[in-house]
Amino acid sequence: MPASEIAAGVRAGRFTASAVVEAHLTRIAAVNPSVNAVTVTLDARARSCAAALDDRIASGHEAGPLGGVPITVKENIDLTWSATTSGLPFAAGAVPAANATFVDRLLAAGAIPVGRGNMPDIGLRWDTDNDLFGRTINPWDPARVPGGSSGGDAVAVATGMAAAGIGNDYGGSLRLPAHAAGIVALRPSAGRVAGPSRIVEPLPMSLQQMAVNGPLARSVDDLDLLFGVMHGADDGDPLSVTVPHLSEYNGIRRAAVTVDPAGWGVDPVVAGAVRSAADALAAAGWEVEEVSPPAVDRCATLWRQLSSTENAPMLLTPGVFPGPLSEGTVRYFRDNIAGVELLDTSAAYQGAWAERFVHAAAWRAFHARYPVVVGPVTTQAMPPIGYDLSGPAAATELWRSHRLLVTANFLGLPAVAVPTGVAELPGAAEMSGVAAPAGTAAAAGTAGPGGRRPLGVQVIAGLNGEHVALAAARDIEAAFPAVTPINPS
Repeated sequence: MPASEIAAGVRAGRFTASAVVEAHLTRIAAVNPSVNAVTVTLDARARSCAAALDDRIASGHEAGPLGGVPITVKENIDLTWSATTSGLPFAAGAVPAANATFVDRLLAAGAIPVGRGNMPDIGLRWDTDNDLFGRTINPWDPARVPGGSSGGDAVAVATGMAAAGIGNDYGGSLRLPAHAAGIVALRPSAGRVAGPSRIVEPLPMSLQQMAVNGPLARSVDDLDLLFGVMHGADDGDPLSVTVPHLSEYNGIRRAAVTVDPAGWGVDPVVAGAVRSAADALAAAGWEVEEVSPPAVDRCATLWRQLSSTENAPMLLTPGVFPGPLSEGTVRYFRDNIAGVELLDTSAAYQGAWAERFVHAAAWRAFHARYPVVVGPVTTQAMPPIGYDLSGPAAATELWRSHRLLVTANFLGLPAVAVPTGVAELPGAAEMSGVAAPAGTAAAAGTAGPGGRRPLGVQVIAGLNGEHVALAAARDIEAAFPAVTPINPS
C-alpha cells in the first residue's frame, strides 16, 4: 500500500499500526539479506512506537496524517534511535542527542521508522557502498549500481520494506537512486526543509546552497503528503524558510521538454522515455514544447567545480577529516578532481558564485514561460558496479550523464523523479567507450546482461514551486502503470 492508504487505514481502524509495522519488519527480514539496503532494523523501537500509537487511537486521539506509516531514515540524518554514521566505521557509536527537526515532525505525524537506509560514506559517490555496512544491491539488476547516495532508502521503498524513505540530495542523491529503483523522489527547493542535524557547525557554501533533505516513495501523492509534514523553518537552521505548502496547481500548464540537455548526447532509450513523458503531459492538457533550458553546460560545470574545490581540502589533506574514508570514496574523488579545473584562486571562486546569479536569473525567466522542465534523470543507463572507479574519464562521463540532475542542485530548484515504465535494455559493460575496471563483473563480461530496467524522467520547477513539479509528475505517473514494489532479481 502507498503511505497515504496505510495512514487512512490506520485512522479508520481497518488495521492497526502494530500490524503494519510487523508486516514490514517481516518483509525486511525476508528481503534485506539479498539487497543490503537497511543497515539497522529498528524493530524494538518500531514495535513500541506502533503499540503506543494504537493505544492513543483506542483512547480517541488522532493518529496523525502519517499514522502507522513505516519509513526508513538515511544514515546521515539524525534519529536518536541509532547512530548517525554517514557510512563511516569510526562513527558507528555516534548516537545523536536530538532528532533532526523534520524527523521530529514526521514522528509527531505518526510515521514509524523501521530501519536506517544505507549510503556511500559521507554521500560522496553516485553508488551505495561503504566499509561499515557494505554494498546495497540494485534489485532490478545486481550487476548495476543502485545509484546514490540515498540508495539504501530507495531500494527499501522499491522492494516494499518501507512505505517511504527520507534522504538528501547534493548532486542528485534522491532522484538518481529513485530512478534506478523505479520509485519517485522529491528534491525540495533550497531551504524548504531544515538540515539533517540540529548541530550547528561550519558548512561549505556548496552544501549550504545545493544540499537538501526530502522524501522517497512509491507515489507522487505520498511525496506531497510527506513534504507537507517535513517542510518549514527551524530556528537552529538560519537558511531554512517557511513557505506555505500548496497541494494544488492552477497556473499555466506549459512544459519545456529537453531530451538531450546541453547537446552532450543521450541514450536512445532514455530519449524515448522523455518523449513518452511529454506525450503523457500533452494528453493531460499541458502545452508541451521541446526546447532547451538555459546554460545546462555551464550550470553543471560550475556545480562540479564548486563541489570539488570545496571538498578537496577536507578529503585530501591529511588530518583534516576526523577519520579514514573508504578506499573507493578516496579513489573516486581523486579521479573526479583529475578532470576538473579547480577554483583555486579567490578570483576564480568568487567568479563562479557570481556567475550562478546570472544563470539563476535566466532560469527564473525561463520558468516564467515554462513552469516545468521535463528531462532525463540521467542520460545513460545505470552503469555496472565499479564503473565509477575506473579512472578520470569514467568520473567525467558520469558527471556528464547527470548534468541535468546537478543543474537543479546548482540553482537550488525543486525537482521530482518519476518513473515511466520499464524497458528491455541490452547489457552494457561500457559507457561511451570508457572501459570498466579490471576485476569487476563488467570487465568479466557478466555485468548488465540485459533485462527489465525502470525508465523515468525528472520534472524541475521554479524556486518554491514544489506543487508545480508535483502536479506535472502526477500527470506523468497517471499514464504509466506502477512498477514497484518488486522482488529483487
